[in-house]
Amino acid sequence: MFGVNEESKTEAISATAPVNNSMAASPSCAAVFSEGPCRSTVFRKLYERGDIPIQKDCREGGRSVQWKVELDMLDYHHFLPLFFDGLAESIAPYNFIAVQGIHEILDHGGPKILPVIPQLIAPIRKALDTRNNGVMCSTMKVLQHLVKSADGVGEAMVPHFKQFLRVFCEFWRKTYTPHAIAYGPKKPSLGELVEETLWILEQRGGKDAFKAIKAMIPNYHSCKSF
Repeated sequence: MFGVNEESKTEAISATAPVNNSMAASPSCAAVFSEGPCRSTVFRKLYERGDIPIQKDCREGGRSVQWKVELDMLDYHHFLPLFFDGLAESIAPYNFIAVQGIHEILDHGGPKILPVIPQLIAPIRKALDTRNNGVMCSTMKVLQHLVKSADGVGEAMVPHFKQFLRVFCEFWRKTYTPHAIAYGPKKPSLGELVEETLWILEQRGGKDAFKAIKAMIPNYHSCKSF
């Protein structure tokens, strides 16, 4: 198993510590859609130090990353939250390595993923709070993959919706135009990814998912109504 030193463990804990909602001020209307400041992540620091089990010559042009360890031997409790911390990166190659690494870990994780869910919520919220379009689109796709990755993951996410759906609500109202006419092929907009992700969260979240989403996004309509 890839070694994990005590300093790395301490940094990983700080990267995934839960946010104290009582201390967070509500954003003003003018600030809601402003990008947050770009900060170096714990993921970047550990990657540069060689404490992330990926070869440092990885480049965004490839379709995969080169692992130093078999994914079946990876310490999911330690490394999956660290890779999720890297979701907040908007600079290459860190953003590519973090996102691609997450997708490959989720492809191989199976039952190892569910116990780690509580540790992933703070990094997800931090990434969404950057309000960076590229970061948010990547995070939406990761969320979609996450809830499909193993049995029970979608249901386990429902109690945590209130931690990050606030940002969904802000950008869904701003950028989603359900009756807009599209000309020719195009990539989905952030608003469309928000809508698609909400539908997948509802589909995978079990009987309580719709109620939890509706509580945070009053204008949301169930995917089952279409």
